[in-house]
Amino acid sequence: MPKVTFVKEKKTIEAPAGSNLRQVARRNGVNLYPGPHQVVNCMGFGMCGSCRVIVRKGTNHVSPPGAWERFTRFLNPVWFFARIGREQEMRLACQCTVEGDIEVETQPPLNQCDKFWA
Repeated sequence: MPKVTFVKEKKTIEAPAGSNLRQVARRNGVNLYPGPHQVVNCMGFGMCGSCRVIVRKGTNHVSPPGAWERFTRFLNPVWFFARIGREQEMRLACQCTVEGDIEVETQPPLNQCDKFWA
């Protein structure tokens, strides 16, 4: 079974291949949501961008971004600006599945547009 390592939480979890990353985190007590998003979020429908994570290692071991995740990059300004400078490694936990061993950073800081023009 693939292993998911949550860096900030110092927790490694075994998950069945094909498992949704958000569900794996929630089942094992890993908090994906910062601040008020713990209560106010889209419940895994991929619309709010608050379950964003950075896949530090094993980006090839998660499912590729689907049509909905690609679409919401432009629909949601928070998700759009959070990704600047991290386009390849930042994902929505609710929209990706675990296919192999990965290392994930939860609740990455927002990019305050410091790399917008770089």
